[in-house]
Amino acid sequence: MPFSLVIFDCDGVLVDSEILSAEVEAEALSHLGVPVTSQDVMNRFLGLTQAELERKFEREYGIRLPPDHAQTTSQMLRKAYLTRLDPVPGVRKVIEELAVPFCVASNSPPSKLGLGLSVTNLFELVYPNIFCSKLVARGKPAPDLFLYAAKTMGADPARAVVVEDSVVGIKAAKAAGMLAIGFVGGLHHMPPSDQALIAAGADHIAQTMEDVQALITA
Repeated sequence: MPFSLVIFDCDGVLVDSEILSAEVEAEALSHLGVPVTSQDVMNRFLGLTQAELERKFEREYGIRLPPDHAQTTSQMLRKAYLTRLDPVPGVRKVIEELAVPFCVASNSPPSKLGLGLSVTNLFELVYPNIFCSKLVARGKPAPDLFLYAAKTMGADPARAVVVEDSVVGIKAAKAAGMLAIGFVGGLHHMPPSDQALIAAGADHIAQTMEDVQALITA
């Protein structure tokens, strides 16, 4: 069945940012006296909205985050993005050669999403079809964002395919009735990431962007 829409997550799929985000959050939490590593952050909080991330931090670590936590980490992440952020290898080629409509749907706030795409020179390839969780009532793992993107793009959810690197993203894709490709080509991924994505419902696993392209065009 040919796909009518390809939906890409951003962080960890288009831009190799998840490791940077995890390092920033771990550093910020460490300053607050919470002994946590970047790997802990990636294993337990990957793919959540910033608001849900902070709520989960507070629940699991029994702390009260400062009111400016999001602003502080945003500033830290901006510095990391400007000096260290790269696009995922091969992603530009995949996007440029797509023969079907595509878009980006991310839990990231607009400022982070726009900065990441701009720094990696991908913004012009995907604009204006960029959707963030601020547009819907619930972010991933709820299906709202993917369904909103499909509706806006005029696509049948049953004929849409999602490329995701996180468990919450895969769950959102399956809840939306879409085919889900679990991408494990980002720097943040290490075993057993593929098994975690399969357990979440991923229909396929892609190690590289070339694998993604083959799955989409098969």
